[in-house]
Amino acid sequence: MKPLKTILVCLVVLINLLIAQPAFADAPKLDKKPDYQQITATLSELLQARATQQLPEGISSSQELQQKITELQYQRYIVESGKGVTECFNNTGRTIAVYGPTGKKSTSKFDNTLYLLPSGAATDDDWTCEGVFLPSDLKVAGLDLGSASAAKFLSGTRLTISETPDGAIEFNLPPARLFKAGDVNWDIPDVTEADLNRQLPQAPTD
Repeated sequence: MKPLKTILVCLVVLINLLIAQPAFADAPKLDKKPDYQQITATLSELLQARATQQLPEGISSSQELQQKITELQYQRYIVESGKGVTECFNNTGRTIAVYGPTGKKSTSKFDNTLYLLPSGAATDDDWTCEGVFLPSDLKVAGLDLGSASAAKFLSGTRLTISETPDGAIEFNLPPARLFKAGDVNWDIPDVTEADLNRQLPQAPTD
């Protein structure tokens, strides 16, 4: 019976290898992703700063340094885990503009499209919410905008957008990047929050 058992074990191992090979072939190379490269490089610099007890430019305390390190470690985990698309939850009392994939028939020159996400709604879990548009007059907790901006979030993030008592919007996670017009090929119009009532499509929601 031993030879038969050996043959069966070998067959099981061979089948597992045949199944696993396509998965390995399709697995994204993280070191090729710009987001991952930037997160890793910045995290390495901050860890080195912590080890040498030297505060980097723009960071005023060891507590702030540790917070930045923790945020980047979580962002790296999101990229490495590859847990699907980003979902945006609008828990504010206002309509929010979010970025999502451009339709096949669109003639837009931008890499994505602006959509409206109504108050109390969440984007469909099969639809990628790539970021949030921040009008020039919008107050955002923890951010000093100065002009219209786009907040980008990593794929796999479950983003909750809420509202503070003083009327500012607040993210449960910090943006991976904050873009101004011209920084990236996204539609970042110089408009106020009231101007968002223009005819924008509504994001697919659950």
